[in-house]
Amino acid sequence: MQTRRLGKTDLHLPILGFGASSLGAEFRSVTLEDAVQSVRVALDCGLNFIDTSPFYGRGMSEVLLGVALKGVPRASYTICTKLGRYDLAHFDFSARRVAESVDVSLHRLGCGHLDIVLCHDIEFVPMQQIVDETIPALRKAQQSGKVRYIGFSGYPQKIFKFICDQTGVDCVLSYNQYTLQNTRFADETVPWLKARGIGAMNAGPFSARLLTNAPLPAWLKEPEEVKAAARAAAAHCAGKGVDIAKLALQFSIAHPDIATTIAGSANPANIRQWAKWAAEPLDESLLREVQTIFAPVKNQGHVEGLAENN
Repeated sequence: MQTRRLGKTDLHLPILGFGASSLGAEFRSVTLEDAVQSVRVALDCGLNFIDTSPFYGRGMSEVLLGVALKGVPRASYTICTKLGRYDLAHFDFSARRVAESVDVSLHRLGCGHLDIVLCHDIEFVPMQQIVDETIPALRKAQQSGKVRYIGFSGYPQKIFKFICDQTGVDCVLSYNQYTLQNTRFADETVPWLKARGIGAMNAGPFSARLLTNAPLPAWLKEPEEVKAAARAAAAHCAGKGVDIAKLALQFSIAHPDIATTIAGSANPANIRQWAKWAAEPLDESLLREVQTIFAPVKNQGHVEGLAENN
């Protein structure tokens, strides 16, 4: 698996990372065997950057990861977890909770230290607290040796400049905004981050199943015209004998200034398929055709979090 350096850090991440949200049974029930096999297959296939959060499964993802990683050499994987979001409407970015959350994650994961810790979905709270209280508390955890690098994650592009203009972080994570249909992260933010040496990470190459052949979930927030374009693009790819998910994955991992793109599944077969696709060349002709289909709805999305943060 090809790797890229994350900003100014000494981390070289695989261009395709393993997202462990599915291990928290966020989308379907998951057995212990599913979880362990998914993690082991991911590592075997070179997806040795693992992204999780206490929000995923309300702790279940971290717990099952800890089980799956037991006995795995610590140097063979890089792990990122988050803090601040603990349930759909439960957010706590206080300094006290930062210290507690880091220790709880370390206990669940059993990994000795956390390579990256991110403030999770900061667009749902008044963001000045992140600057004034949360990041300083994370720096203390970093200075103690419990955490190597720190940053934050979210959906609106406004959040990245708001935080990074006021305080230093090592890396950031954007989701669903560098895809076949939505490239706002690369258009608006990635060059700005690169100029400052801040590492850029991307999650959600399939945009919550939008860019797959799976039935669209009822909770998908994209506008109806975006969904219609995605169905048309999927049909066009199928007519060429290609799964749109393959094109979506290959497109997202190809950006040279995005260190890693994170995709999640508790199905080992999916992970093997993704690793195979990552090693194959991108069909540039098909990509142009699909981008033409998406052109009328390019970069259209939805609002997440507080209005002031969008």
